[in-house]
Amino acid sequence: QVQLVESGGGLVQPGGSLRLSCAVSGSIFSINAMGWYRQAPGKQREMVAITSGGSTNYADSVKGRVTISRDNAKNTVYLQMNSLKPEDTAVYYCNANVRTSNLRVNNYWGQGTQVTVSS
Repeated sequence: QVQLVESGGGLVQPGGSLRLSCAVSGSIFSINAMGWYRQAPGKQREMVAITSGGSTNYADSVKGRVTISRDNAKNTVYLQMNSLKPEDTAVYYCNANVRTSNLRVNNYWGQGTQVTVSS
């Protein structure tokens, strides 16, 4: 089994910063892509940022304000968010594409962490 545990969400004022973390653990052989998604009330889940094979991809709405990074030694992915706006308010989910010890590949999701941007 594979578990993803997120942390770092919370309440922040507009213009503030937050850093989200997601640690992956379990029967891991290797981790391919890792990413962050978010879902605001009444909206569909959307991609925020993905990192895979050394490359990164960002949603247009967060480009220039958000940086995704990963520590392969710790099986952890981070999302540094700056200049936060009220429209960034959402539940943020971590996603990892993992090859487990039995060599099967599956997508796994974290439980989500709430980010609220409000004055």
